Amino acid sequence: MLIEYGVWVTRLALAVVFGLSAWGKLADRAGTRQAVGGFEVPVRWVPAVAWGLPVAEAVVAVGVVLPWTAAAAAVGALLLLTVFTVVMVGLLRRGKRPSCSCFGAASTRPIGARSIVRNGVLMVLAAAVLWGALAHPSVPAGLAADAATGLALGAVLCGVLAWLVGQVGALRRRLDEQALSTLGAEGLPVGSVAPEFELLDVAGARTNLADLLSMGRAVLLVFVHPGCEMCAALARELPRWRARTAMTMVVVGNGDAEEQAVWGIEQGLGEIPSLVQQGNEAALRYRVRGTPSAVLIDGEGRVAAPVARGAIAIRELTFAGKSIRAQLSLRSDGDYAANQSRN
Repeated sequence: MLIEYGVWVTRLALAVVFGLSAWGKLADRAGTRQAVGGFEVPVRWVPAVAWGLPVAEAVVAVGVVLPWTAAAAAVGALLLLTVFTVVMVGLLRRGKRPSCSCFGAASTRPIGARSIVRNGVLMVLAAAVLWGALAHPSVPAGLAADAATGLALGAVLCGVLAWLVGQVGALRRRLDEQALSTLGAEGLPVGSVAPEFELLDVAGARTNLADLLSMGRAVLLVFVHPGCEMCAALARELPRWRARTAMTMVVVGNGDAEEQAVWGIEQGLGEIPSLVQQGNEAALRYRVRGTPSAVLIDGEGRVAAPVARGAIAIRELTFAGKSIRAQLSLRSDGDYAANQSRN
């Protein structure tokens, strides 16, 4: 009887872990897409994997609780964990440490040796569940009247932990908002090196600042939010403004990639690319406090002007970009000549 209790507790533990992982990924879909892209999944497969992975984990979580599916679910858990571990080891050997996001917003730490050890422990747990499902498939009579009661217990545990994950995500968003409100002076100093970033576009492809600057043109980062009416009005003007300038214009939103994609289509962004922040990481690096706002980066990767807040200021920044870049170029030439004369 004691062994049966141990087997059942092991099954519940594995169900909770996989249920929590599935819920975390579904609750933070933008972060999941970004994490999947960070694991070098081909771009065209990122959306499907980002949806399929939490679904598979949810199936495992339910399956290990039911006596007649526990063995198959344990095998599925072992396969998933093996694939995760092999991919992580390959990335670490190449010196890459993408964010894990194994439990959604509650786990954004880069992968490392701890991730491998954790997966190893879970694989041992899954193996124990497989052995227990074959040797002691029934639910102990003293613990639950039938499998349905056991499933209900597991669902309650998963629900409690899912609520905790939601609280962690909400806390993270509040911390981001507080950080944005306590940045001090808005925007980075003109002439400072523009901070690097790597975000996913709405199709799941990874884009960083170096990619945007590869053409040698200035880059205008326009920070928006799908729920902002002023941002929508601005977005409808951006394609026309872009056609009259030689700069690279990029819209940076936050939240859900699919929502951002639909929003971009509704506003007629056309060929203007949209990038999605997992939280407010790009806004924090550029000290952007609200939307709509814009940051102009010259072709050499330096901040070319103060942050523009509002549609009118962004329009002025867009069409003043050429003269601003010329002034920066003249200033750089003057600094160079002054240094030469001193030498």
